[in-house]
Amino acid sequence: MPWLAVAAWAVPPQPDSKLLRLERSLDVMGTTYTVTVYGEDQYRLDSAIDDVFDEARRLDHMLSNYRSESEWSRVNQQALHAPVHVSEELYQLLDACLHYSRESEGAFDITVGPLMKVWGFYKGTEHIPHRAEIRAVLDRVGYQHIHLDPAARTVRFDAPVDMDPGGIGKGYAVDRMVDIFRRDGVGTALISAGGSSIYGLGAPPSEPRGWHIVLPDPRNPRKTAWEIYLRDMSMSTSGTTEKFFVAGGKTYSHLMDPRTGYPVQGMLTVSVVAPKTLDSEAWGKPYFVLGREWAMRHKPKEFRVFLCEDRTENACVSLP
Repeated sequence: MPWLAVAAWAVPPQPDSKLLRLERSLDVMGTTYTVTVYGEDQYRLDSAIDDVFDEARRLDHMLSNYRSESEWSRVNQQALHAPVHVSEELYQLLDACLHYSRESEGAFDITVGPLMKVWGFYKGTEHIPHRAEIRAVLDRVGYQHIHLDPAARTVRFDAPVDMDPGGIGKGYAVDRMVDIFRRDGVGTALISAGGSSIYGLGAPPSEPRGWHIVLPDPRNPRKTAWEIYLRDMSMSTSGTTEKFFVAGGKTYSHLMDPRTGYPVQGMLTVSVVAPKTLDSEAWGKPYFVLGREWAMRHKPKEFRVFLCEDRTENACVSLP
């Protein structure tokens, strides 16, 4: 299943610079990664883009739950039966996931996959499941069932959970790509994972404020809700418009509350601006699930949060 995207778009700067501009895309990890770079040396730019795309492919082989041979899949297959020794990289990523779950009171949870399946969002068979089905699935959902041993660097499950990288993988990949651009001497780049997780490195020519990003109003996509400039910052968006179905006059989206087993109601989109894409992607889900008041109380000072609620007045607000 593709890692779903909620579109924002970058506005290209005016071509009044002598710097070279290259743009390339790669389909991997269930989405499209598009990079735009500026620089003076085409060979260096081409080489750097090759490096970041190689990194995206490497992460796909590590994190994909659709590759039976991936390290992520190996944990899903074996951790219920015995502790599974994992790489330092995967251990640190899983540790971060559990941290997000604890801090968000369970609103972020990488074990939400069975709920997506019972609601039919994996194979396009969307429907309202029976309450008994949801209760049965909830026994297999919960980050508390994942146990990490830092000394042995192992992962163990105490229930048959199924970890899904969909809520974290794009953000992690974008951050790794940014690190590689910096290592390769590229200081001006925009990386977009399906339009839903974006990082603006440096500032493009003619726009010192950063990369110009437009967020459409989810109730009227032809209308702009916000214009944002990203300079050494990330932005991730979660929303209901990408995958949903209507039953009985009510809209059900793919964005689940893992604590109740039901799709979230009352929120349309949440965009988070943060220094790291891993953070902006992960925290978008709790802010979406728990709402405006919770986000205002808990968001770090360096984050900016943009919410559009399903209401008629004061629907779109910015939390500075």
